[in-house]
Amino acid sequence: MAAERADMALMESDSELERGDAAPPFELPGTDGETHSLETFTGDALLVVFTCNHCPYAVAKFDALNALAAEYDDLDVVGINPNDAAEKADDSFERMREYVADGRIAYDAYLRDETGEVAAAYGAVCTPDPFLFGRDDDGTWRLRYHGRLDDALNPDDEPTESFIEPAVESVLAGETVSIPDRPSRGCSIKWPAEAPERE
Repeated sequence: MAAERADMALMESDSELERGDAAPPFELPGTDGETHSLETFTGDALLVVFTCNHCPYAVAKFDALNALAAEYDDLDVVGINPNDAAEKADDSFERMREYVADGRIAYDAYLRDETGEVAAAYGAVCTPDPFLFGRDDDGTWRLRYHGRLDDALNPDDEPTESFIEPAVESVLAGETVSIPDRPSRGCSIKWPAEAPERE
């Protein structure tokens, strides 16, 4: 694990998206062979997590995200992998499909952001980088919480408090999320050579 950490740049999330901002749109291929957009997801809450296969910080949250997807019927959990597979072969679309097929990843959708454009639009910088949205009256997805899933900052830490569960429950209840945004921590996104500027 120490060798893996030495090979990565550790970052904390710092998106300029603010609570109440509309979710930037996307159309991305999923491991299920379908193309997904914001309109694909019909729940009352949407958790978009920029993640990947190789980063130990992201891997440490697989089980928590799988559990969220299984626990809340009205929550859609969507993983988006923006990493350059030329730099990290484990983040190829083929490997993403393998992770879904063997059950390591069991989100509602696992999508490939080949160009990094969607990650840039959201202002994502690290994996994992979670964004929780709720619908407003006209159906627009609006940001309700951006930050850590729990209080386990490092891959080997055991969480003692979940931040995302009470945030999800507030969104599903139509209430304001009282949990403050706290920066997520993880490996820096491995941007493609022609990656767009972040928003």
